Amino acid sequence: MAKAAKKPAIDDVTQLAGAEKAAIILLALGEENHKLWELMDDEEIKEVSQAMSNLGSITASAVEKLIVSFVSQMSSTGSLLGSFDATQRLLNSFLSDDKVDSVMEEIRGPAGRTIWDKLGNVNEGVLANYLKNEYPQTVAVVLSKVKSDHAARVLSALPEEFSLEVVMRMLRMEPVQREILAEIEGTLRREFMSNLARTNKRDSHEIMADIFNNFDRQTENRFLASLEERNRDASERIRSLMFVFEDLQKLDPGGAQTLLRAVDKDKLGLGLKGASEGLRDLFFSNMSERAAKILRDDMEAMGPVRLKDVEAAQQLMVNTAKDLSAKGEIMLADGGSDDELIY
Repeated sequence: MAKAAKKPAIDDVTQLAGAEKAAIILLALGEENHKLWELMDDEEIKEVSQAMSNLGSITASAVEKLIVSFVSQMSSTGSLLGSFDATQRLLNSFLSDDKVDSVMEEIRGPAGRTIWDKLGNVNEGVLANYLKNEYPQTVAVVLSKVKSDHAARVLSALPEEFSLEVVMRMLRMEPVQREILAEIEGTLRREFMSNLARTNKRDSHEIMADIFNNFDRQTENRFLASLEERNRDASERIRSLMFVFEDLQKLDPGGAQTLLRAVDKDKLGLGLKGASEGLRDLFFSNMSERAAKILRDDMEAMGPVRLKDVEAAQQLMVNTAKDLSAKGEIMLADGGSDDELIY
C-alpha cells in the first residue's frame, strides 16, 4: 500500500481562515493562557479546536509573521474599540476633568456607593500600605468609617507601633468636623482611589505586553525586533509596558516579603542566580539573617546553571508577582515606569 503524502508545513499565513490563524496563535501561547479559551463561547471553541487539530506543521517564520501582523493590526486598526481610554476621551470632550475623573473612578475603582464602601472592598494589605504613610489621626478617622472587620484586618497589617498609636487615637477621638472629613475624602479620592483605578486600565498593547512577557527571551527579542520593523510605535509601547524580572526591584519591603513567601526556595535561588546585585540585596534584606545565609550558600552550591533554567525560574517569580498584584496583595509599578510604587 502506498504511503499517504506528507502534508507540507504551513508557511503562507495569508491564505488561512480566521479560525486557523486563531488556532496558531493559541498554540504559540501554550497551555498557560487558558483564560483566552474561557472568553470564547462553545461554538468558537469547537471551530478553533477543529482548525487546530487539522493544522499539521507550521514553520517558525509563519508563526512570527502571524503574531507580528496581529499586533500591527491591533495598533493601526480603523475599527471601533470600546475601552476605558476611548470612553474617557469621549467624556473629556463635553465634561470637566473633575467630573470625568469621578465617572471613570466609579467604572474602574472598587465597588461601593460611597468612598467608605469602596475602601471596604480594597485588600487590607494594599490599604495598609497607603495608610502607613499618613498621620495616625487621619488613619484613625479612616478606620472609624469602614466596617469593623475590615478595620481589624488593616490594623493587623500596619506596623505594630503605628497601629497601636492609631488605636489610642481612635479611643480618644471626638466627632470629626464636616470640613475635615470632606478633606480626607477628597485626598483619598485623588491620591488613592484614582491610582487604584489607573491600575485597571487595559488596552491592546498592555495585553500584548503580558503575552510577550510569557515568551522566552530569545522569542521575545525576535518578535520585538520584527515588530519594530513593521510598527516602531507599537514595539516601543509594548516594550515600555512589559514587566520584566528586574522590575521586581521596585517592590516595597512588604511586597518583597509577600513574594518571598509565595515562591519555592529552590526556584528563588535559581532566579536570583542571574539577578543584579541590587535585586539580590532587596530579597536578602527582607529575609532573616539566617535565611539569607542559607539561600546564599544554596546558590553557591548550585555551581554553573543553564541559562534557560534561570530564565524559567525568573519568569515564575514574575508571574507569581503578577498573580499577587491581581489579588491586591502587592502593588507593582509599570515595567517602563520610573516611579517606584503608587500609594
